[in-house]
Amino acid sequence: MNHMKYVSIHISGKVQGVYFRASAKAKADELNLTGFVRNEKDGSVYIEAEGESENMNKFVAWCHQGPANAEVQKVVVNEGIIRHFHKFEIKHW
Repeated sequence: MNHMKYVSIHISGKVQGVYFRASAKAKADELNLTGFVRNEKDGSVYIEAEGESENMNKFVAWCHQGPANAEVQKVVVNEGIIRHFHKFEIKHW
């Protein structure tokens, strides 16, 4: 059985104004992941997500590319404890 995994992901580059959040939500929903995505004030994107390890690995791989118009320069992934999110959502600050 696949075990659950939690990660926080910080993505830098041209990642705002390119539908990164909406695309991340669509990908997370497709992979049955829960958590959230938000734009940061410094122009980066921050994601917290959890789900089955195999699906999480696919999601992290997707984050290195992002949607068509994104130009991902750096991805920092940290594993942590499961937060028990109920859904994946787009957060606004």
